[in-house]
Amino acid sequence: MISREPTIERLATAQQLLLTPFGLDESHLSRALAEIRAHQVDDADLYFQYTRSEGWSLEEGIVKTGSFSIDQGVGVRAVSGEKTAFAYSDDISEASLLDAARTVRSISAAGKTARVKAATRKIAGSRSLYDGVDPISTLDSTAKVKLLEKVEQLARSRDPRVAQVMAGLASEYDVVLVARADGTLAADVRPLVRLSVTVIAEQNGRREVGSGGGGGRFGLAYFDDEHIAQYVDQAVKSALTNLDSRPAPAGEMTVVLGPGWPGILLHEAIGHGLEGDFNRKGSSAFSGRIGERVAAKGVTVLDDGTIADRRGSLNVDDEGNATQRNVLIEDGILKAYIQDSLNARLMKARPTGNGRRESYAHAPMPRMTNTYMLGGDREPKEIVASIKKGLYATNFGGGQVDITSGKFVFSASEAYWVENGKIQYPVKGATIVGNGPDALTRVTMIGNDMALDSGVGTCGKEGQSVPVGVGQPTLRIDGLTVGGTA
Repeated sequence: MISREPTIERLATAQQLLLTPFGLDESHLSRALAEIRAHQVDDADLYFQYTRSEGWSLEEGIVKTGSFSIDQGVGVRAVSGEKTAFAYSDDISEASLLDAARTVRSISAAGKTARVKAATRKIAGSRSLYDGVDPISTLDSTAKVKLLEKVEQLARSRDPRVAQVMAGLASEYDVVLVARADGTLAADVRPLVRLSVTVIAEQNGRREVGSGGGGGRFGLAYFDDEHIAQYVDQAVKSALTNLDSRPAPAGEMTVVLGPGWPGILLHEAIGHGLEGDFNRKGSSAFSGRIGERVAAKGVTVLDDGTIADRRGSLNVDDEGNATQRNVLIEDGILKAYIQDSLNARLMKARPTGNGRRESYAHAPMPRMTNTYMLGGDREPKEIVASIKKGLYATNFGGGQVDITSGKFVFSASEAYWVENGKIQYPVKGATIVGNGPDALTRVTMIGNDMALDSGVGTCGKEGQSVPVGVGQPTLRIDGLTVGGTA
Protein backbone atom coordinates (compact mmCIF):
# COMPACT_ATOMS: atom_id res chain seq x y z
CA MET A 1 0.00 0.00 0.00
CA ILE A 2 1.22 3.51 -0.87
CA SER A 3 1.02 5.95 2.04
CA ARG A 4 2.55 9.28 3.09
CA GLU A 5 3.03 8.22 6.74
CA PRO A 6 6.22 6.15 6.21
CA THR A 7 7.66 8.97 4.06
CA ILE A 8 7.25 11.42 6.96
CA GLU A 9 9.18 9.04 9.25
CA ARG A 10 11.95 8.50 6.71
CA LEU A 11 12.15 12.23 6.00
CA ALA A 12 12.94 12.80 9.67
CA THR A 13 15.79 10.25 9.51
CA ALA A 14 17.11 11.73 6.25
CA GLN A 15 16.97 15.30 7.59
CA GLN A 16 18.88 14.29 10.75
CA LEU A 17 21.68 12.75 8.66
CA LEU A 18 21.72 14.88 5.51
CA LEU A 19 20.47 18.37 6.35
CA THR A 20 20.67 19.30 10.04
CA PRO A 21 24.44 18.56 10.52
CA PHE A 22 25.19 20.95 7.65
CA GLY A 23 22.93 23.79 8.74
CA LEU A 24 20.38 23.06 6.03
CA ASP A 25 16.58 22.76 6.11
CA GLU A 26 13.78 22.52 3.57
CA SER A 27 13.93 26.27 2.84
CA HIS A 28 17.46 25.83 1.46
CA LEU A 29 16.25 23.05 -0.84
CA SER A 30 13.41 25.27 -2.08
CA ARG A 31 15.86 28.09 -2.76
CA ALA A 32 18.21 25.82 -4.76
CA LEU A 33 15.31 24.51 -6.85
CA ALA A 34 14.03 28.07 -7.38
CA GLU A 35 17.49 29.02 -8.69
CA ILE A 36 17.19 26.28 -11.32
CA ARG A 37 13.56 27.08 -12.16
CA ALA A 38 14.41 30.76 -12.66
CA HIS A 39 15.52 29.54 -16.09
CA GLN A 40 12.99 27.60 -18.14
CA VAL A 41 13.51 23.90 -17.49
CA ASP A 42 11.12 20.94 -17.74
CA ASP A 43 12.20 19.25 -14.54
CA ALA A 44 14.75 19.44 -11.74
CA ASP A 45 15.64 17.54 -8.58
CA LEU A 46 18.07 17.33 -5.68
CA TYR A 47 19.27 13.92 -4.50
CA PHE A 48 20.98 13.73 -1.11
CA GLN A 49 22.55 10.44 -0.02
CA TYR A 50 24.34 9.05 3.05
CA THR A 51 25.87 5.57 2.69
CA ARG A 52 27.71 3.59 5.33
CA SER A 53 29.11 0.25 4.18
CA GLU A 54 31.18 -2.56 5.66
CA GLY A 55 32.78 -5.66 4.19
CA TRP A 56 34.57 -8.71 5.64
CA SER A 57 36.28 -11.47 3.69
CA LEU A 58 37.73 -14.84 4.64
CA GLU A 59 40.37 -16.81 2.78
CA GLU A 60 42.55 -19.78 3.83
CA GLY A 61 40.62 -20.04 7.08
CA ILE A 62 41.42 -16.50 8.17
CA VAL A 63 39.40 -13.29 7.99
CA LYS A 64 42.07 -11.37 6.09
CA THR A 65 40.36 -8.11 5.22
CA GLY A 66 37.76 -5.80 6.65
CA SER A 67 36.64 -2.51 5.19
CA PHE A 68 34.43 0.32 6.38
CA SER A 69 33.42 3.47 4.54
CA ILE A 70 31.09 6.44 4.78
CA ASP A 71 30.09 8.43 1.72
CA GLN A 72 27.71 11.34 1.47
CA GLY A 73 26.86 14.03 -1.00
CA VAL A 74 24.25 15.66 -3.22
CA GLY A 75 23.44 15.40 -6.92
CA VAL A 76 21.65 18.28 -8.67
CA ARG A 77 19.87 17.80 -11.99
CA ALA A 78 18.01 19.97 -14.48
CA VAL A 79 16.18 18.61 -17.52
CA SER A 80 15.20 20.55 -20.63
CA GLY A 81 13.64 18.55 -23.47
CA GLU A 82 15.90 15.54 -24.00
CA LYS A 83 18.92 17.25 -22.43
CA THR A 84 20.09 16.69 -18.87
CA ALA A 85 22.53 18.83 -16.91
CA PHE A 86 23.93 17.21 -13.79
CA ALA A 87 26.34 18.31 -11.08
CA TYR A 88 27.28 16.69 -7.78
CA SER A 89 29.33 17.41 -4.70
CA ASP A 90 30.50 15.45 -1.68
CA ASP A 91 30.41 18.74 0.23
CA ILE A 92 26.90 19.19 1.57
CA SER A 93 26.53 22.93 2.22
CA GLU A 94 24.33 25.83 1.16
CA ALA A 95 27.15 27.26 -0.96
CA SER A 96 27.84 24.03 -2.88
CA LEU A 97 24.11 23.38 -3.33
CA LEU A 98 23.48 26.83 -4.86
CA ASP A 99 26.64 26.58 -6.94
CA ALA A 100 25.48 23.26 -8.43
CA ALA A 101 21.99 24.70 -9.01
CA ARG A 102 23.37 27.65 -10.98
CA THR A 103 25.60 25.31 -12.99
CA VAL A 104 22.82 22.97 -14.16
CA ARG A 105 20.25 25.67 -14.96
CA SER A 106 22.35 26.76 -17.93
CA ILE A 107 20.80 23.87 -19.87
CA SER A 108 17.57 25.83 -20.39
CA ALA A 109 16.61 26.94 -23.88
CA ALA A 110 18.66 29.99 -24.86
CA GLY A 111 19.06 30.85 -21.19
CA LYS A 112 15.52 32.24 -20.95
CA THR A 113 14.63 33.49 -17.51
CA ALA A 114 11.24 33.48 -15.89
CA ARG A 115 9.52 34.43 -12.65
CA VAL A 116 8.32 31.32 -10.92
CA LYS A 117 5.92 30.73 -8.10
CA ALA A 118 7.33 28.71 -5.22
CA ALA A 119 6.19 25.10 -5.44
CA THR A 120 3.85 23.86 -2.71
CA ARG A 121 5.41 21.29 -0.39
CA LYS A 122 4.12 17.77 -1.15
CA ILE A 123 5.03 14.60 0.73
CA ALA A 124 5.49 11.69 -1.68
CA GLY A 125 3.62 8.48 -1.08
CA SER A 126 5.80 5.41 -0.59
CA ARG A 127 5.70 1.76 0.41
CA SER A 128 6.92 -0.07 3.51
CA LEU A 129 8.71 -3.09 2.07
CA TYR A 130 11.57 -3.39 4.59
CA ASP A 131 12.58 -2.12 8.02
CA GLY A 132 14.89 0.87 8.09
CA VAL A 133 17.51 -0.93 10.21
CA ASP A 134 21.22 -0.27 10.10
CA PRO A 135 22.38 -3.82 9.23
CA ILE A 136 26.00 -3.08 10.18
CA SER A 137 24.98 -2.79 13.84
CA THR A 138 22.82 -5.96 13.85
CA LEU A 139 25.88 -8.15 14.63
CA ASP A 140 29.09 -7.20 16.41
CA SER A 141 32.51 -7.72 14.80
CA THR A 142 33.23 -10.93 16.70
CA ALA A 143 29.95 -12.46 15.54
CA LYS A 144 30.66 -11.47 11.92
CA VAL A 145 34.05 -13.18 12.00
CA LYS A 146 32.50 -16.29 13.58
CA LEU A 147 29.82 -16.37 10.89
CA LEU A 148 32.47 -16.47 8.15
CA GLU A 149 34.49 -19.09 10.02
CA LYS A 150 31.35 -21.22 10.31
CA VAL A 151 30.87 -20.99 6.52
CA GLU A 152 34.46 -22.16 5.98
CA GLN A 153 34.27 -25.05 8.45
CA LEU A 154 30.92 -26.22 7.09
CA ALA A 155 32.17 -26.21 3.48
CA ARG A 156 35.29 -28.20 4.36
CA SER A 157 33.27 -30.73 6.33
CA ARG A 158 31.06 -31.43 3.30
CA ASP A 159 33.71 -33.23 1.23
CA PRO A 160 37.47 -33.95 1.46
CA ARG A 161 37.89 -32.66 -2.11
CA VAL A 162 37.12 -29.11 -0.98
CA ALA A 163 40.57 -27.51 -1.22
CA GLN A 164 39.81 -23.85 -0.71
CA VAL A 165 36.96 -21.73 0.67
CA MET A 166 36.43 -18.01 0.27
CA ALA A 167 33.56 -16.16 1.97
CA GLY A 168 32.45 -12.56 2.10
CA LEU A 169 29.97 -10.62 4.19
CA ALA A 170 28.78 -7.18 3.04
CA SER A 171 26.41 -4.72 4.77
CA GLU A 172 25.15 -1.31 3.68
CA TYR A 173 23.01 1.38 5.28
CA ASP A 174 21.74 3.83 2.69
CA VAL A 175 19.61 6.94 3.38
CA VAL A 176 18.33 9.10 0.52
CA LEU A 177 16.37 12.34 0.32
CA VAL A 178 14.79 13.57 -2.92
CA ALA A 179 13.45 17.10 -3.47
CA ARG A 180 11.75 17.77 -6.80
CA ALA A 181 10.96 20.98 -8.65
CA ASP A 182 7.21 20.47 -8.17
CA GLY A 183 7.66 20.60 -4.38
CA THR A 184 7.63 16.83 -3.83
CA LEU A 185 9.74 15.51 -0.96
CA ALA A 186 10.58 11.81 -0.67
CA ALA A 187 12.99 9.73 1.41
CA ASP A 188 14.05 6.15 1.89
CA VAL A 189 16.12 4.22 4.42
CA ARG A 190 17.59 1.18 2.68
CA PRO A 191 19.42 -1.69 4.39
CA LEU A 192 21.23 -4.23 2.19
CA VAL A 193 23.22 -7.34 3.13
CA ARG A 194 24.88 -10.17 1.22
CA LEU A 195 26.74 -13.35 2.15
CA SER A 196 28.79 -15.02 -0.59
CA VAL A 197 30.60 -18.37 -0.66
CA THR A 198 33.11 -19.63 -3.24
CA VAL A 199 34.51 -23.15 -3.09
CA ILE A 200 37.38 -24.70 -5.05
CA ALA A 201 37.32 -28.49 -5.23
CA GLU A 202 40.32 -30.57 -6.36
CA GLN A 203 40.56 -34.14 -7.65
CA ASN A 204 43.39 -35.81 -9.56
CA GLY A 205 45.02 -32.46 -10.31
CA ARG A 206 41.80 -30.93 -11.64
CA ARG A 207 40.35 -27.87 -9.90
CA GLU A 208 36.80 -26.55 -10.29
CA VAL A 209 34.89 -23.65 -8.74
CA GLY A 210 31.39 -23.41 -7.29
CA SER A 211 29.60 -20.50 -5.67
CA GLY A 212 26.56 -19.73 -3.55
CA GLY A 213 25.13 -16.91 -1.48
CA GLY A 214 22.19 -14.65 -0.84
CA GLY A 215 20.89 -11.57 0.86
CA GLY A 216 18.33 -8.79 0.79
CA ARG A 217 17.06 -5.73 2.62
CA PHE A 218 17.23 -6.79 6.27
CA GLY A 219 19.68 -7.31 9.13
CA LEU A 220 22.48 -9.88 9.39
CA ALA A 221 20.41 -12.13 11.68
CA TYR A 222 18.83 -13.41 8.44
CA PHE A 223 21.93 -15.56 7.94
CA ASP A 224 20.96 -18.35 10.31
CA ASP A 225 22.28 -21.93 10.22
CA GLU A 226 19.68 -22.96 7.64
CA HIS A 227 20.60 -20.23 5.15
CA ILE A 228 24.34 -20.72 5.66
CA ALA A 229 23.97 -24.48 5.02
CA GLN A 230 21.91 -23.76 1.89
CA TYR A 231 24.57 -21.43 0.40
CA VAL A 232 27.43 -23.78 1.32
CA ASP A 233 25.65 -26.82 -0.14
CA GLN A 234 24.99 -24.93 -3.38
CA ALA A 235 28.66 -23.90 -3.73
CA VAL A 236 30.05 -27.36 -2.85
CA LYS A 237 27.58 -29.20 -5.10
CA SER A 238 28.44 -26.93 -8.04
CA ALA A 239 32.21 -27.39 -7.61
CA LEU A 240 31.96 -31.19 -7.20
CA THR A 241 29.58 -31.49 -10.17
CA ASN A 242 32.04 -29.60 -12.35
CA LEU A 243 34.85 -32.00 -11.34
CA ASP A 244 32.96 -34.68 -13.30
CA SER A 245 32.05 -32.43 -16.22
CA ARG A 246 32.90 -33.20 -19.83
CA PRO A 247 33.28 -30.77 -22.76
CA ALA A 248 29.92 -29.38 -23.89
CA PRO A 249 28.55 -30.39 -27.30
CA ALA A 250 27.89 -27.54 -29.74
CA GLY A 251 25.12 -26.78 -32.20
CA GLU A 252 21.45 -25.82 -32.34
CA MET A 253 19.43 -27.69 -29.73
CA THR A 254 16.70 -27.68 -27.11
CA VAL A 255 17.79 -25.90 -23.93
CA VAL A 256 16.01 -26.21 -20.59
CA LEU A 257 16.78 -23.48 -18.06
CA GLY A 258 16.38 -24.15 -14.34
CA PRO A 259 14.35 -21.91 -11.99
CA GLY A 260 15.58 -18.85 -10.09
CA TRP A 261 18.98 -17.39 -10.97
CA PRO A 262 18.87 -18.51 -14.66
CA GLY A 263 16.34 -15.66 -14.93
CA ILE A 264 19.48 -13.55 -15.40
CA LEU A 265 19.19 -14.53 -19.07
CA LEU A 266 15.66 -13.03 -19.11
CA HIS A 267 16.99 -9.90 -17.36
CA GLU A 268 19.74 -9.34 -19.92
CA ALA A 269 18.13 -10.60 -23.12
CA ILE A 270 14.66 -9.14 -22.55
CA GLY A 271 14.65 -6.73 -19.59
CA HIS A 272 17.19 -4.20 -20.86
CA GLY A 273 15.38 -4.09 -24.19
CA LEU A 274 12.21 -2.97 -22.38
CA GLU A 275 13.82 0.04 -20.65
CA GLY A 276 12.26 3.34 -21.72
CA ASP A 277 15.38 5.16 -22.91
CA PHE A 278 16.29 2.52 -25.50
CA ASN A 279 12.71 2.44 -26.79
CA ARG A 280 12.29 6.22 -26.95
CA LYS A 281 15.44 6.42 -29.05
CA GLY A 282 14.30 3.51 -31.23
CA SER A 283 17.45 1.54 -30.48
CA SER A 284 15.74 -1.49 -28.86
CA ALA A 285 14.55 -4.56 -30.72
CA PHE A 286 11.22 -3.93 -28.90
CA SER A 287 10.79 -0.29 -30.01
CA GLY A 288 7.30 0.60 -31.22
CA ARG A 289 5.92 -2.88 -30.56
CA ILE A 290 3.43 -2.25 -27.71
CA GLY A 291 0.37 -4.44 -28.28
CA GLU A 292 2.24 -6.86 -30.53
CA ARG A 293 3.00 -10.52 -29.84
CA VAL A 294 6.67 -10.72 -28.87
CA ALA A 295 6.65 -14.07 -27.05
CA ALA A 296 4.96 -17.46 -27.01
CA LYS A 297 1.58 -17.82 -25.34
CA GLY A 298 1.92 -18.33 -21.61
CA VAL A 299 4.97 -16.03 -21.31
CA THR A 300 4.25 -13.26 -18.77
CA VAL A 301 7.16 -11.07 -17.67
CA LEU A 302 7.02 -8.58 -14.79
CA ASP A 303 9.30 -6.00 -13.27
CA ASP A 304 8.22 -5.64 -9.66
CA GLY A 305 9.93 -3.33 -7.19
CA THR A 306 7.31 -3.98 -4.50
CA ILE A 307 8.32 -7.43 -3.17
CA ALA A 308 9.10 -7.25 0.57
CA ASP A 309 12.76 -7.47 1.65
CA ARG A 310 14.06 -8.23 -1.86
CA ARG A 311 17.46 -7.00 -3.03
CA GLY A 312 15.94 -5.26 -6.07
CA SER A 313 13.00 -3.67 -4.21
CA LEU A 314 12.68 -0.01 -3.21
CA ASN A 315 10.07 1.92 -1.21
CA VAL A 316 10.56 4.81 -3.64
CA ASP A 317 12.83 4.99 -6.66
CA ASP A 318 15.69 7.48 -6.91
CA GLU A 319 13.36 10.17 -8.28
CA GLY A 320 10.91 9.91 -5.39
CA ASN A 321 8.27 7.84 -7.21
CA ALA A 322 6.72 4.83 -5.44
CA THR A 323 7.78 1.53 -7.00
CA GLN A 324 5.21 -0.56 -8.89
CA ARG A 325 4.39 -4.06 -10.09
CA ASN A 326 4.74 -3.55 -13.85
CA VAL A 327 3.42 -6.18 -16.27
CA LEU A 328 5.74 -5.87 -19.29
CA ILE A 329 4.68 -8.90 -21.34
CA GLU A 330 1.33 -10.62 -20.74
CA ASP A 331 0.59 -14.00 -22.32
CA GLY A 332 3.14 -13.16 -25.01
CA ILE A 333 1.82 -9.62 -25.80
CA LEU A 334 4.08 -6.58 -25.13
CA LYS A 335 2.20 -4.34 -22.70
CA ALA A 336 4.62 -1.71 -21.37
CA TYR A 337 8.14 -0.40 -20.95
CA ILE A 338 9.80 0.54 -17.67
CA GLN A 339 10.17 4.29 -17.23
CA ASP A 340 11.93 7.00 -15.33
CA SER A 341 10.47 10.54 -15.27
CA LEU A 342 12.39 11.95 -18.26
CA ASN A 343 11.61 9.16 -20.71
CA ALA A 344 8.03 8.84 -19.49
CA ARG A 345 7.44 12.55 -20.14
CA LEU A 346 8.94 12.40 -23.63
CA MET A 347 7.01 9.22 -24.49
CA LYS A 348 3.76 10.62 -23.00
CA ALA A 349 3.66 7.76 -20.50
CA ARG A 350 3.72 7.58 -16.71
CA PRO A 351 6.83 6.91 -14.61
CA THR A 352 6.79 3.31 -13.39
CA GLY A 353 9.01 3.71 -10.31
CA ASN A 354 12.13 2.60 -12.20
CA GLY A 355 14.26 5.77 -12.06
CA ARG A 356 17.48 4.51 -10.47
CA ARG A 357 21.04 5.71 -9.96
CA GLU A 358 24.16 4.16 -8.47
CA SER A 359 24.73 7.10 -6.12
CA TYR A 360 24.39 10.87 -5.69
CA ALA A 361 27.25 11.20 -8.20
CA HIS A 362 25.11 9.77 -11.03
CA ALA A 363 22.02 10.92 -12.93
CA PRO A 364 19.02 8.55 -12.87
CA MET A 365 17.90 6.40 -15.79
CA PRO A 366 15.28 3.66 -16.29
CA ARG A 367 16.51 0.47 -14.64
CA MET A 368 15.04 -2.88 -13.63
CA THR A 369 14.20 -3.85 -10.03
CA ASN A 370 13.08 -7.52 -9.70
CA THR A 371 12.45 -8.93 -13.17
CA TYR A 372 10.86 -12.36 -13.52
CA MET A 373 8.61 -14.63 -15.57
CA LEU A 374 5.48 -16.10 -14.01
CA GLY A 375 5.14 -19.88 -13.71
CA GLY A 376 3.12 -22.21 -15.92
CA ASP A 377 1.52 -25.59 -15.36
CA ARG A 378 4.25 -28.14 -16.22
CA GLU A 379 6.19 -30.24 -13.73
CA PRO A 380 9.95 -29.56 -13.97
CA LYS A 381 10.72 -33.30 -14.25
CA GLU A 382 8.30 -33.53 -17.16
CA ILE A 383 10.12 -30.69 -18.94
CA VAL A 384 13.56 -32.31 -18.55
CA ALA A 385 12.10 -35.67 -19.61
CA SER A 386 10.85 -34.05 -22.84
CA ILE A 387 14.38 -33.38 -24.10
CA LYS A 388 15.46 -35.77 -26.85
CA LYS A 389 18.95 -34.32 -27.11
CA GLY A 390 19.86 -31.05 -25.46
CA LEU A 391 21.18 -29.01 -22.57
CA TYR A 392 19.79 -28.54 -19.07
CA ALA A 393 21.37 -25.39 -17.58
CA THR A 394 20.79 -24.82 -13.88
CA ASN A 395 23.25 -21.99 -13.17
CA PHE A 396 24.81 -19.15 -15.09
CA GLY A 397 27.95 -17.07 -14.91
CA GLY A 398 28.36 -13.89 -16.94
CA GLY A 399 26.48 -12.74 -20.00
CA GLN A 400 26.00 -9.79 -22.31
CA VAL A 401 23.46 -8.45 -24.77
CA ASP A 402 23.36 -6.09 -27.74
CA ILE A 403 20.22 -4.00 -27.11
CA THR A 404 19.71 -3.01 -30.76
CA SER A 405 19.80 -6.51 -32.21
CA GLY A 406 18.71 -8.38 -29.07
CA LYS A 407 21.58 -10.87 -29.45
CA PHE A 408 22.89 -12.39 -26.22
CA VAL A 409 25.72 -14.68 -25.12
CA PHE A 410 25.70 -16.47 -21.75
CA SER A 411 28.06 -18.91 -20.10
CA ALA A 412 26.50 -21.76 -18.12
CA SER A 413 28.39 -22.42 -14.88
CA GLU A 414 26.43 -25.60 -14.14
CA ALA A 415 24.79 -27.59 -16.95
CA TYR A 416 24.02 -31.17 -17.97
CA TRP A 417 23.77 -33.08 -21.24
CA VAL A 418 20.39 -34.81 -21.63
CA GLU A 419 19.44 -37.61 -24.05
CA ASN A 420 16.04 -39.31 -24.34
CA GLY A 421 14.81 -37.47 -21.26
CA LYS A 422 17.64 -38.67 -18.99
CA ILE A 423 20.51 -36.60 -17.58
CA GLN A 424 23.73 -38.19 -18.90
CA TYR A 425 26.58 -36.13 -17.42
CA PRO A 426 27.56 -32.58 -16.39
CA VAL A 427 29.17 -30.41 -19.09
CA LYS A 428 31.65 -27.55 -18.95
CA GLY A 429 32.23 -24.64 -21.29
CA ALA A 430 28.68 -24.31 -22.61
CA THR A 431 27.73 -20.89 -23.93
CA ILE A 432 24.16 -20.12 -24.93
CA VAL A 433 23.79 -17.82 -27.91
CA GLY A 434 20.53 -16.35 -29.13
CA ASN A 435 18.34 -13.37 -29.84
CA GLY A 436 16.12 -12.14 -26.98
CA PRO A 437 12.89 -11.40 -28.89
CA ASP A 438 13.35 -14.56 -30.99
CA ALA A 439 14.12 -16.76 -27.96
CA LEU A 440 10.87 -15.68 -26.27
CA THR A 441 8.88 -17.03 -29.22
CA ARG A 442 10.66 -20.40 -28.88
CA VAL A 443 9.47 -21.08 -25.31
CA THR A 444 7.49 -24.33 -25.53
CA MET A 445 7.10 -25.44 -21.89
CA ILE A 446 6.81 -23.37 -18.70
CA GLY A 447 7.28 -24.99 -15.28
CA ASN A 448 5.13 -24.54 -12.19
CA ASP A 449 8.21 -23.86 -10.02
CA MET A 450 8.75 -20.11 -10.41
CA ALA A 451 11.49 -19.01 -8.01
CA LEU A 452 13.32 -15.76 -7.37
CA ASP A 453 17.10 -15.77 -7.01
CA SER A 454 18.63 -15.88 -3.53
CA GLY A 455 19.53 -12.18 -3.51
CA VAL A 456 22.91 -11.75 -5.21
CA GLY A 457 22.25 -9.82 -8.45
CA THR A 458 23.94 -6.59 -9.52
CA CYS A 459 23.11 -4.95 -12.86
CA GLY A 460 25.45 -2.74 -14.86
CA LYS A 461 24.31 -0.11 -17.36
CA GLU A 462 26.30 2.81 -18.76
CA GLY A 463 28.87 2.47 -15.99
CA GLN A 464 26.34 2.42 -13.14
CA SER A 465 25.72 -0.63 -10.92
CA VAL A 466 22.53 -1.21 -8.90
CA PRO A 467 21.20 -4.20 -6.91
CA VAL A 468 18.52 -6.22 -8.73
CA GLY A 469 16.55 -9.45 -8.49
CA VAL A 470 15.71 -12.03 -11.15
CA GLY A 471 13.51 -15.10 -11.33
CA GLN A 472 11.75 -17.61 -13.53
CA PRO A 473 10.32 -21.13 -13.57
CA THR A 474 11.95 -24.06 -15.37
CA LEU A 475 11.70 -23.21 -19.10
CA ARG A 476 12.10 -25.21 -22.28
CA ILE A 477 13.36 -23.16 -25.25
CA ASP A 478 13.70 -24.87 -28.63
CA GLY A 479 16.35 -24.12 -31.22
CA LEU A 480 18.92 -22.17 -29.22
CA THR A 481 22.54 -22.22 -30.33
CA VAL A 482 24.97 -23.74 -27.85
CA GLY A 483 28.66 -23.02 -28.28
CA GLY A 484 30.60 -25.88 -26.72
CA THR A 485 34.12 -27.22 -26.38
CA ALA A 486 33.51 -30.76 -27.58
